[in-house]
Amino acid sequence: MSQQKRLYDASYKIEVVRMILDQGLSVSQVSKNLTISESALRRWVVQYQAELQGKPGIGKPLTEEQQRIRLLESENRQLRQDNEILKKASAFFARELR
Repeated sequence: MSQQKRLYDASYKIEVVRMILDQGLSVSQVSKNLTISESALRRWVVQYQAELQGKPGIGKPLTEEQQRIRLLESENRQLRQDNEILKKASAFFARELR
């Protein structure tokens, strides 16, 4: 029998991480109370601390700032790809007109 993976939104993860960091609760205590694995909680704490330092961290971003940065990076990557395609197309058509 497989265990179904539970998904948590970023605001919930931040709330749980703040319980650990701000209230001084232990990861194991919070894990037992909320029935979330300790490894997941530790990942969330590491992710949150990295994002507070302005680093991207690993996994889906938790803070709004990092979510916005990821979105802008994705848009920037797409625009660069589109620009390269347009450059190649214009070079192709310029050769055809000669």
